[in-house]
Amino acid sequence: MSNQRLAATSAVTALAPAVWGSTYLITTEFLPPDRPLLASTLRALPAGLLLLLVTRVLPKGIWWGRAVVLGVLNIGAFFYFLFLAAYHLPGGVAALVMTVQPMIVLLLGSVLLKDRIQPLHIVSCLLGATGVALLVLQPHAGLDGIGVAAGLLGALSMACGIVLTKRWGRPDGVSLLTFTGWQLTVGGLVLVPVTLASETLPDHLTWGNIGGFAYLGVIGALIAYVLWFRGLSRLPALAASFLSFASPLCATVLGYLFLDQSLRPLQLLGAAAVVGAVVLAQPRHKAPAPVRTEHAASRV
Repeated sequence: MSNQRLAATSAVTALAPAVWGSTYLITTEFLPPDRPLLASTLRALPAGLLLLLVTRVLPKGIWWGRAVVLGVLNIGAFFYFLFLAAYHLPGGVAALVMTVQPMIVLLLGSVLLKDRIQPLHIVSCLLGATGVALLVLQPHAGLDGIGVAAGLLGALSMACGIVLTKRWGRPDGVSLLTFTGWQLTVGGLVLVPVTLASETLPDHLTWGNIGGFAYLGVIGALIAYVLWFRGLSRLPALAASFLSFASPLCATVLGYLFLDQSLRPLQLLGAAAVVGAVVLAQPRHKAPAPVRTEHAASRV
């Protein structure tokens, strides 16, 4: 794959975590309060069932178990911890906690994918985490133990999902829509009984609530995850993981545009560092070494 195509693939894949960065704004401004499980379930299950209805293909053999594992890691557990962190932490702080994900992918990839850890990867991790810290940490930013723990568990869940998705790939003849539908459906089904046992349903839903759920289900789940799994199939696990830094970047920009949050020079420096970390971590096509012709060799 040429450098131009790699860059295009990375850019399209980055749209998914950019959309996920809007989760913090949608959660706090449009969804019913204190219902992370309900938000997670309604984000995943309708989108997954719609894809299954369209594709009409179910897993076979070993892929039943793999679909369950990937659905729980990439969707069910990750959604729950993401929303729980969003309810307990300011959006930027929640995003900062999640930046440990590339570091986890770096370690897991070296074990399960036999990826070699390079100094550039370590530099990218440190640069990205520093950039996000400058981007989102404010003097009034509060830390909540439950929120921090949820963010860390969410990062661990998705990191494991990324690495296992790369290790197992996709079954032959199974489309990207089908593969995405399996995981969204499994994640949503796993969350249903936990949601019913742990949370009460809202007394009523406003049009804002309905719009928020629709946005998260269609844009934040169905479309975003199709783009994400497409990127995972074409990019190295670590490179895709670094694209998740688009999430805090988007959360900060949306906070500035819609929540009257400030954007200071240090935050701009942090944004530049985040972009730099993502660029450093992306794969590059190495140009083939020039072939020495017999005529050229004779002149040496």
